[in-house]
Amino acid sequence: MDKILKALSKLTPDERKKIKILLQKIKTNNLADCDIVKLKGENSIYRIRSGKIRIIFIKDKTSIRLLTIERRSDTTYNL
Repeated sequence: MDKILKALSKLTPDERKKIKILLQKIKTNNLADCDIVKLKGENSIYRIRSGKIRIIFIKDKTSIRLLTIERRSDTTYNL
């Protein structure tokens, strides 16, 4: 199973709804009201925080690639 699908299956229905909204905002580049931060030491890797859930993605000029969706832990940012 894909890592992202596995992570989504472990979330509650309410968390999945929040993640779906955030993914739509990422897709449409409507990130003004999101808690988004560029990761230190990385060129184009960002994270969005929604409670204890983190969405980590790569954003280039032409594309966006989702890396992971997971709960915050000591190993969340180990890429």
